[in-house]
Amino acid sequence: MNIIIYLIAGAIVGYIASRIMHTNSQQGLLLDIVVGVVGAFLAGYFISPLLGIGTINDAITIPTMLVTLVGSVVLLWIVKMIRR
Repeated sequence: MNIIIYLIAGAIVGYIASRIMHTNSQQGLLLDIVVGVVGAFLAGYFISPLLGIGTINDAITIPTMLVTLVGSVVLLWIVKMIRR
């Protein structure tokens, strides 16, 4: 059951991140989920220890979702830099 919640949260965060980075016309729902999940992983590994905020595995709260969003935006920024 938790995997479904993570996929839904990943889809929401990935969609918001793609809207922020203006890549929403290039990707669909599946890529939004991938961006959200990989962004959550990056955020949990790099950003959460710096800010002292738990990861999305601890609880799905607004601070963890914001950290995940930052991780997803950073991921999309890196992808944009590589594509250029």
